[in-house]
Amino acid sequence: MGDGNPFAGEVALVLNGKRQVLKLTLGALAELEASMEADSLVTLVERFETGRFATRDVARLLLAGLRGGGWRGDAATLLDAEIEGGPVAATRVAALLLGRAFALPT
Repeated sequence: MGDGNPFAGEVALVLNGKRQVLKLTLGALAELEASMEADSLVTLVERFETGRFATRDVARLLLAGLRGGGWRGDAATLLDAEIEGGPVAATRVAALLLGRAFALPT
């Protein structure tokens, strides 16, 4: 969990026993922003930075990242899935994914 190519903005997660690579592509970010309705991605980043995020934020991020990584499942499949490491791992992966998507190369 958490591995993947950080230089490509990738994070890995084991979902239903299978390793998945998550990445926030431009299309995935657009889908994420649309699912947030009135919220912006800046607001989402701020919620993670201050620890005021909700479970729905984690789920939205994971779904967008999974889709950006090529996964073809839907929100219902994700919500019913077994995530290795449970909610703590899911939250950690979501935060890493968000951070890597907006990190400036060094």
